[in-house]
Amino acid sequence: MKASDADILIIPGYTNSGPSHWQSRWEAKLSTARRVEQAEWTKPVREDWIARIAEEVNASTRPVVLVAHSLGVPSVIHAIPHFRNRVAGAFLVAPPDVANPDIRPKHLMTFGPYPRDPLPFPSITVASRNDPFGSYEHADEIASSWGSFLVDAGESGHINADSGHGPWPEGTMVFAQFLGRLSP
Repeated sequence: MKASDADILIIPGYTNSGPSHWQSRWEAKLSTARRVEQAEWTKPVREDWIARIAEEVNASTRPVVLVAHSLGVPSVIHAIPHFRNRVAGAFLVAPPDVANPDIRPKHLMTFGPYPRDPLPFPSITVASRNDPFGSYEHADEIASSWGSFLVDAGESGHINADSGHGPWPEGTMVFAQFLGRLSP
């Protein structure tokens, strides 16, 4: 599949992805990419986020490829039962451990726990070994339950602009390979 064959939905996490974040850069470069805008980025409500993602998937005219970061990951996973249109694949980056009682802010725990059912489409989960919001072991466990291919990003923090992943060329390469393996 080529990027032009898909509706690429960019799904940021808590507080959105700023202009230097890799998601914003990909959105600007990929002509078929669009961001799933949430009404409230700093006080997310699980049901509202899920509804917005499902709305965007269901409004798509081409197969959908989901590109989720951080809190966007559990939002996508919880939204799956509401999808009526075809999702060709999902690229899931830095999944937070939303069941961890030490997570801050506390209201992010309302996005947990993760469903553990196998995903109905191909996926890649990219996780860091030193992500302050979720351990690599947790990412490995959920990716395994979903049937998602886990990519070890090494010690990359939260894989965002703050951890030095603005352009994130390695992520671009992995995403391009993933996209190339999806069926249009």
